[in-house]
Amino acid sequence: MRAVVCRAPGELALEDRPEPERGEGEVLVRVRRMGICGTDFHIYEGSHPYLHYPRIMGHELSGEVLEAPPGSPLAPGETVIVNPYVSCGACIACRSGKPNCCVRIAVLGVHRDGGMCERIAVPEGNLYPAGSLTLDQAASIEFLAIGAHAVARSGHAPGVRTLVVGAGPIGLGTALFAGLAGGDVSIMDRDEDRLGLALTSGIARHGIPAGSGSAELVHAATGGDGFDVVFDATGNLASMEGAFGHVAHGGALVLVSVVAETVRFSDPEFHKREMTVLGSRNALRADFERAVAAIGNGRVPLEHLLTHRTSLADALADLPRWATGKGGLVKALVEIG
Repeated sequence: MRAVVCRAPGELALEDRPEPERGEGEVLVRVRRMGICGTDFHIYEGSHPYLHYPRIMGHELSGEVLEAPPGSPLAPGETVIVNPYVSCGACIACRSGKPNCCVRIAVLGVHRDGGMCERIAVPEGNLYPAGSLTLDQAASIEFLAIGAHAVARSGHAPGVRTLVVGAGPIGLGTALFAGLAGGDVSIMDRDEDRLGLALTSGIARHGIPAGSGSAELVHAATGGDGFDVVFDATGNLASMEGAFGHVAHGGALVLVSVVAETVRFSDPEFHKREMTVLGSRNALRADFERAVAAIGNGRVPLEHLLTHRTSLADALADLPRWATGKGGLVKALVEIG
């Protein structure tokens, strides 16, 4: 089968790989759509902290069942959503109902080969029927679920004054679910076009340009109080460290993104605000279900988010180009088969 392989940072190749073998409890899936994520750009650039090369990227996936185990409720030809977080089921996190941060987690496209290929074998428990969702919608569930999970982690309540830093797909998804939870949502980014998209699509109510004057703008927007909840979804160290200063006394900071560096903050500032700092990793099945419901209820403006398309062969040129020039790009889909 054909697969796009990142052999090393900056090196992509379209290879002929052996057909996957369906193991016990696994389902053979024909991959139909793959969303290109910031994670995939980081893998290509060599900045992902959890990855070894070579790797078939791709974890935002939808597909069709080719072969399922005997007695499986999944039928051949059925469209499925792929949950790419393969957990062990036995560690302390899994026993606590948190397979999203499993001690031995194997994320498709990161710790093990993913779906930038024609077929893949996936544990049956990691596949959810797509129902009436289209292939495009089903492939969008995972990145939306990350935002849904971050909002759930924050304990977000109606009326909470909220700031999301980063208007990429994860930040937009986080802002969307913060708004659905009743928050008064502002979004911050350096890209004026992305700020405009967040506002015109209804995902956020207010936009704040990022940059040297952002602290003053936050002060002005909140009457000097800061935001009750701040989400950082940038994957940028300076932004993550700066986000501490945007949080109100008694507020919370949720770090949705991850960097391979040490995040530093002022302990006196942290303590005097009695700030809560939370990490948010991946998503749970309930978060996938929230994303499915939001799309089904017409609450997700995917027409604004799915901006670019490519194929397996064309991705060899398109992905490197988009990695360095993201003008107009929000989410790109790879159409397969």
